[in-house]
Amino acid sequence: MKLRVGIYERLSDEDRDKKDDVSESIKNQRHLLIEEINKRPDFVLVDEYCDEDLSGAGTYRPEFERLIKDCENGKIDVVLCKSQSRFSRDMEIIEKYLHNKFIEWNVRFISLADNADTANNGNKKSRQINGLVNEWYLEDVSNNIRSAFKAKMKQGEFISPFASFGYEISEYDNNKLVVDELASEIVKDIFKLYLTGLGFTAIAKYLNNKKIPSPSLYKYQKGIKLNIVSNKPREDIKWSSNAIKSILTNELYLGHLVQGKRTTVSYKNHKIINKDKSKWIKIKNTHEAIIDEDTFNKVQISIKERTKPTKITGSVHVFSGKVFCLECKSYLRKKNSSKHEYLVCSKNRDGYSDCINKSSIRYDILEAIILDAINKKIKTFYDEDILKQEENKNNISISNNQIKLLEKQKLELINKITKNKNYLKNLYQDKVDKIISNDQFKILISEYNQNENLYNSQIKVIDKKISYYKKNNHKSSYKYREFKVLNKIIIDEFIDKIYVGKIGDKARNIYIKWNF
Repeated sequence: MKLRVGIYERLSDEDRDKKDDVSESIKNQRHLLIEEINKRPDFVLVDEYCDEDLSGAGTYRPEFERLIKDCENGKIDVVLCKSQSRFSRDMEIIEKYLHNKFIEWNVRFISLADNADTANNGNKKSRQINGLVNEWYLEDVSNNIRSAFKAKMKQGEFISPFASFGYEISEYDNNKLVVDELASEIVKDIFKLYLTGLGFTAIAKYLNNKKIPSPSLYKYQKGIKLNIVSNKPREDIKWSSNAIKSILTNELYLGHLVQGKRTTVSYKNHKIINKDKSKWIKIKNTHEAIIDEDTFNKVQISIKERTKPTKITGSVHVFSGKVFCLECKSYLRKKNSSKHEYLVCSKNRDGYSDCINKSSIRYDILEAIILDAINKKIKTFYDEDILKQEENKNNISISNNQIKLLEKQKLELINKITKNKNYLKNLYQDKVDKIISNDQFKILISEYNQNENLYNSQIKVIDKKISYYKKNNHKSSYKYREFKVLNKIIIDEFIDKIYVGKIGDKARNIYIKWNF
């Protein structure tokens, strides 16, 4: 009677660093198994199942799953492998299938290297011992890898395969981050926008309206392949509020590495769990900062203090998180009428104990009072002539540096386009000389066109930025001369808290706690 045989081959995930053997590993396994089938007249090959670059632990393997399904459906009588470890290194999998389900389904398992054969009851114990040894091996490998990664993190080495938006991995050192000049400008803009009063959602909407590519799309355009699971085409993945919040709270932009925030349950269970903050590994000053500490800290304080932005504008009001009742120290909430906006003690509403500070204060009146107080402080502390000189000097210096940087990036892209054109000439010659086929030529031409389009689009972005900096090179805002209107940045920079008291016999007490 002929026995239907399915052969299973697996290229171990642990073997990926072996260069010469890897390319032949699957071929060698197949040759060995086919040779065994040819020796046995009762064996007939019905199907082959091959998983490449996948671990032998109890994780999902597509071809392994197909093999199991065919066994369950009665399509296979014998599963043939080079070794039991090729089938699985997980003891639970070995017990489940070799010693239970395969017997139930009348399927025989044979591995050649270690003489495992479920038709031979005498070697069941040896199969179980092999299963334990293989599992111990996996556990040792996992522990060694974790230890190696932990040591790298403690040395301030970056261990992730992908850099966060704003950075890229150095071409000279895979464990070192360098600034991505184009993306880093977007990161700086995000911090600036937040300090103006825009919320996470409003910033995301702003970036999407400006057609600025999201982090994943930007990486894709640069040729970085990310394993992103999404029902949307990559070009339709937009900026989100979570992406903005992640950037605004990431200490990476200060030049610090904070790693080891998450881990997996075990080498067999890959569910990700968050680690306690005390177990994070933080190493300072491992790479160039994009955001200065003063700006970063202002944003963190603002995130904690800020109330929800309005639905209409997506911005918070300029006094958000700053105005409190002088009598009970509760925050003042904003309310609207048909004519004006008001601020009133939050304890003066249903469900709260009454506060003696019962009268609201008009928003525009408080705004005028605070603006006047800030301008008086400016006249006390700042010398206008010195500020004009310094700011003009700084603005010109910053603009010139940005222009030089952008022109350098543009030159690099032009050089890439030139290399691409030379590559195209050589490619065409290879086609003429029949070194490559027409189909191969078409594929390579498609890649060439994609690269050139990407480089040209990046050059257009750079040209716009250069034009902007040249146009605004000599402009100065004279930041501290006098403010005409208030915004969130001004309030956050000057004021810690504003306390509004009850209305007395003559006037209302308003106390300002300054940041200096």
